[in-house]
Amino acid sequence: MSDELKLRKLAAELRRSLGILHKQDIQTAADRLGTHVCSTHQKPILLGDDCAAIPDGDGYLLLAAEGMWPTLVETDPWFAGWCAVMVNVSDIYAMGGRPIAVVDTIWSQSPKSVDPLWQGMVAASQAFNVPIVGGHTSCHSPYAALSVAILGRANRLITSFSAQPGDVLLHVTDMQGKMHPQYPFWNAATEANRDRLRTNLELLPQLAEAGLCDTGKDISMGGIVGTALMLLETSGCGAVLDLGAIAPPPGVELLPWLLSFPSYGYLLSVRPGTVSHIQAQFHSRGLVCNPIGTITEGQTLTLQLGDVAFCFWDFATESLTGFGNRVPEI
Repeated sequence: MSDELKLRKLAAELRRSLGILHKQDIQTAADRLGTHVCSTHQKPILLGDDCAAIPDGDGYLLLAAEGMWPTLVETDPWFAGWCAVMVNVSDIYAMGGRPIAVVDTIWSQSPKSVDPLWQGMVAASQAFNVPIVGGHTSCHSPYAALSVAILGRANRLITSFSAQPGDVLLHVTDMQGKMHPQYPFWNAATEANRDRLRTNLELLPQLAEAGLCDTGKDISMGGIVGTALMLLETSGCGAVLDLGAIAPPPGVELLPWLLSFPSYGYLLSVRPGTVSHIQAQFHSRGLVCNPIGTITEGQTLTLQLGDVAFCFWDFATESLTGFGNRVPEI
């Protein structure tokens, strides 16, 4: 298959992916909320980041929440409980913060059916050293559902709003894992050493506090490409993404890797002069940190494979989440 045909096929599959379709659902909220709210100190709180960053003294309180995919809650409740804590923890670290505590909301048909969800959450809470401090439980629901919210704190932020033309886009991930047997999830967490998990996450706030990185996102259900789109939309930039620079783990094809939701995965938009220093931090921990693209002027995300390039998305004609880069009015 030629690179051109392969690239067009990949682009079509990515367009149809559940992760990108779910990100477009955010437009419903964006239309109603606008692009920001204001704190009591009248400082703008931009919407569209991994967490709400609320100015607080010399730093920021970080607030986020995740509702779990109903299919995962029904078919693999322990793992759903684990992921509910894990994805929130990852969102806090993605913004240069450290988690403080989580609360949960559980709906189930009976007290017994809560057990695997709760056990998964407790296991993740212990692994990441983040306490569960409250929540709400209903055991008389006609369905099972789970959501978790988290509070954290950051001294310096990594946000989705500061990408600049000329930045290098770095893909950070942990290859010491395996694919979930049913779903596009790269699991490098549930069987990992707890000290290693925490130390790897701590690299993100350390980079922020050292002034080495101010822009990035946690790789979510949208995968690498969908997450790149969200970063570009909020920063008001374009990018060229080199799919040939994205190396899947052994035994995993490129498309499922592009669609996967990794337990440890980030896209960082960094100034060219910081690349080698940042890479050294992750490489010293046995983590992947590879340049996979460049931030550009304009509003398009171009996918490249070999000598072939394809315009995957043009924000001039189509939004993703609806949270574009607009100057807030106070």
